[in-house]
Amino acid sequence: MSTAMQSLRPWWDRVRRGWRGSPMPAFLAWWGGELRALLPPPWRDWFGVGADWYLLQAAGERWILRRRGRAEPLAAWDEAAADAPAPAFHAALKHVDPADLRVALLLPAAIVLRRTLLLPLAARDNLHQVVGFEMDRQTPFGVAQVYYAVREIGVTAAAGRCQVELVAATRAALDPLLARVRAQGISIDAVDVAQADDRLGVNLLPPEQMPHRAHPRRRLNLIVAAVAVLLLVLVCGEWLHNREVALTGMQAEVAGMRGDAQQVAALRQQLQDNAGAAGFLAKRKKDTVSMLSILEDTTARLPDGTWLERFSVDNTGQIGMQGQSQQAAKLLDALKDSRLITDAGFQGSIQPDQATGKERFYLTARVKQPATGRPAPATADTAGAP
Repeated sequence: MSTAMQSLRPWWDRVRRGWRGSPMPAFLAWWGGELRALLPPPWRDWFGVGADWYLLQAAGERWILRRRGRAEPLAAWDEAAADAPAPAFHAALKHVDPADLRVALLLPAAIVLRRTLLLPLAARDNLHQVVGFEMDRQTPFGVAQVYYAVREIGVTAAAGRCQVELVAATRAALDPLLARVRAQGISIDAVDVAQADDRLGVNLLPPEQMPHRAHPRRRLNLIVAAVAVLLLVLVCGEWLHNREVALTGMQAEVAGMRGDAQQVAALRQQLQDNAGAAGFLAKRKKDTVSMLSILEDTTARLPDGTWLERFSVDNTGQIGMQGQSQQAAKLLDALKDSRLITDAGFQGSIQPDQATGKERFYLTARVKQPATGRPAPATADTAGAP
């Protein structure tokens, strides 16, 4: 397990550096503070910032406990007079949630070696190991004689280089101090260097001596994250369902409107057809010469002593008259001035009828079309002479 963790550590360090170098941590810290300020005071402790660091310092035989960033001590006790575990330490931290409690042992600057190094950029992925190889050259000690940590300094360096700081303390100076802390029943999470009222931000504590802390909130956070993802999926599913329902309703509405539109279009076409037919009939009636008018005009112009045996008008306006007359040759002059009949002429020859003593004839003519148009003339069946 340790081998796997060691192989993943460079990748994890790279991800952590990228995260810290991005603007997201500052934004999330500001946003979280604004959200916490909106909560009632009793609820704000439930949404704290996470780890709550307390700084432990030794001044000879006297120990001082402070909260990170504050100068006033929370507790102070003499190591020789204190029982194990130290009652003042636990009394000062009894109101702190154990899941958030973090204790850092601060070393005096006199026993700590700090050195600035300029390394190639390729070394950023494994600074701890690279600096370990350089320990003999950069310090008077070997890597087995010190506890050390490396942090990257946010200072612009030459092209292809990065500037880091090596912080180291000899095992001979740090091990007795750690033993004194453990003798008082105090568990620490980091060994750091004092810097004003705060800590430098490194950890010289060996990995094998770091306490294993359970994270009860991690499970809660995972559950909350899972619930949030589930709710997001449900919301997306509900949104898609609502869109499908709305789309189905719109499609049904459009289908109904399309049917109404087709019905309206059919009625409009029927109306146009009926209007066209009515107009056609009205125009044809207006422009067509009626059969009664033709019969009346023909009757008025034929002389007495003339009768028709057959009178017909076909669809083309062709008129046929067959009958007998005392003077058949004068029939053309009688029809010449007609306003309804034109192009009158005999078909065949005029023949005398021995039985009646009259002349038998067959006369053809055409219906004169009105000047306004050329509609189809009125049809007529064969009519007998009066």
